[in-house]
Amino acid sequence: MMQAQASLIAGGRLHLHHGPIDLIIGVEPEAQRSAAFEAAFVRFQTILQELTEELPLLRAPVDPTAALPSGQVARRMFDACRPLASLCFVTPMAAVAGAVAEEVLAAMTRATRLERAYVNNGGDIALHVSPGAEMKTAIMGLNGAELGRITLGSDDGIAGIATSGQGGRSLSLGIADSVTVLAATAARADVAATLIANAVDLPGHAAIRRATASHNHPDSDLGDQQIVTHVGPLHAQDVSDALIRGQKRADTLLASGQIRAAHLSLRGQSRMSGSLPIRAPSKEELAHA
Repeated sequence: MMQAQASLIAGGRLHLHHGPIDLIIGVEPEAQRSAAFEAAFVRFQTILQELTEELPLLRAPVDPTAALPSGQVARRMFDACRPLASLCFVTPMAAVAGAVAEEVLAAMTRATRLERAYVNNGGDIALHVSPGAEMKTAIMGLNGAELGRITLGSDDGIAGIATSGQGGRSLSLGIADSVTVLAATAARADVAATLIANAVDLPGHAAIRRATASHNHPDSDLGDQQIVTHVGPLHAQDVSDALIRGQKRADTLLASGQIRAAHLSLRGQSRMSGSLPIRAPSKEELAHA
């Protein structure tokens, strides 16, 4: 297995890479970056090996009665997914990106006092905002389009943002262009975004093609689940119906405290679950994006 790599990139950020994991890390104040980045890299170096050692367990459907995994990241994954096991099919891998981001961020905040920090794992982001500070962030679709802007403070109880849907890094059971979730942790946001995106669907619709996940992706944790491989033309009412199905799942997760808000989009339509103020970007912000 190749060794973990670290490099400084534009904007005073840190890039960490190891196998399939790519992290972009930002820290403020600047004076604390060195200590925070060192702690991040030390913790990062062993994460992939730890996950590999427990991969069969992490690829299996969550069993709430099973023994906990031994690795810290694996436990974060399991803890985020366990409350949702009765809702639908889910494996701990649904939370892997968020859990990795969480773990690296935790190592940094233990090492030094930070005002603001984030760990972005391919769009699944762990956040730290100290009391009295704010973090302004954009919500991005999987196609790179900006969907809105939000300002977060420490009192908002949000430390994770994740996006899932068609065109993302993972296979999807649904047809959402993108689902962005805000939650108390990055692992919770990650699994919730996946499950809500899976629910944005039109079962049996002639314009949607599907295939067994394991047919083209033998190592997928989805096994015999039917993944979406193509979405053809949809009427406006079809789009609305699919989004309503996803919003119902988002509302369920909101009511149970698993998420704080969710933004769902498909073919130019969108739905929102939760009341967090997500505003459209101004012309000036778009010009400087």
